[in-house]
Amino acid sequence: MAFLFRTKPKSDLAKPAKELVARLWQQPVLQKTEEDLAKLLAQMKLILQGTQETESSPEQISHLVTSILQEDLLYSLARSIHMLPFESRKDTQTIFSYVLRFKPLNASASEPPALAHVISHRPEVIIELCRGYEHRESAMPCGVVLREALKHEAIAAIILHDESSETQPAANINQIDPDAKQSGEGVFWKFFPWIDQGAFEVSTDAFTTFRDILTKHKQLVSQYLFMNFNLFFQRYNGVLVQSSSYVTKRQSIKLLGELLLDRANYNTMTEYVDRGEHLKLCMNLLKDDRKMVQYEGFHVFKVFVANPHKSVAVQRILVNNRERLLNFLPKFLEDRTDDDQFTDEKSFLIRQIETMTPPPA
Repeated sequence: MAFLFRTKPKSDLAKPAKELVARLWQQPVLQKTEEDLAKLLAQMKLILQGTQETESSPEQISHLVTSILQEDLLYSLARSIHMLPFESRKDTQTIFSYVLRFKPLNASASEPPALAHVISHRPEVIIELCRGYEHRESAMPCGVVLREALKHEAIAAIILHDESSETQPAANINQIDPDAKQSGEGVFWKFFPWIDQGAFEVSTDAFTTFRDILTKHKQLVSQYLFMNFNLFFQRYNGVLVQSSSYVTKRQSIKLLGELLLDRANYNTMTEYVDRGEHLKLCMNLLKDDRKMVQYEGFHVFKVFVANPHKSVAVQRILVNNRERLLNFLPKFLEDRTDDDQFTDEKSFLIRQIETMTPPPA
């Protein structure tokens, strides 16, 4: 592999790559710019991964990673990945994934150095990767990198608590106040339109990342949901649960059920099932003409009925609709004869509704 470095020293790839990335923003973009950048990115990938015949050199990798961080190349690539040709986007995804998890030999730090640098000094890299969902071309490569990075709680915290605009620096991990309420303008809140309005491949990938943000780090998310309850569920119910997209609607209802039934989100669950408007929304899902929407809606509905401490608003809705529910539920999804748990849960809910007493006047 030494022939690759006859014209460029092994640690001297990041700077020219950054210069070429900058030229992508200057119109017209020359074909030579794309070709030269593609060659540099391919060389970086080879250094990091090696080949089947040649193992990668820890010394070369360390030099390259250091150079990438010094030149701030990760940020340049993150904001420009949608402008790259297909193969270069794939190479960039590989470079990101490798650099963010690379740990030098005998390293004592628990986090990889590049990841620690991004978390503490360059959170804009993560924010720009999220903004990759604004373009169909960059959605999947950015999503793969984000989900790998989201194994680390600090990355989820940066995304959740971001309040920056495109011209402002993002908050690093040390500047985040977990008790601060969100404005709804940060990058996390953009996932709602990316999921609901994006092209199919954008929407699907964005939802997968969105789900990881909300499920990987339970204590972080539990506090976040409780602090931002009204804003979050106004968006979640209004945009995702009531989406015109069948896939988005079904996935969102299923995730809602998972969030409410997670023991870590107990305070959020009790707040959610106290609201009469949430129960009405859920009861409408039971009447949807698509069976899987009905099924996922049932798993949210059962949380309201099974709650031993129902609010007056919820009690009143259930009692006022008792006869209709008791006529409706026995025939509800009655073809699911092989699902014993569903059958048992439905029978339990019917008994609960039958024995409910009217709330105090």
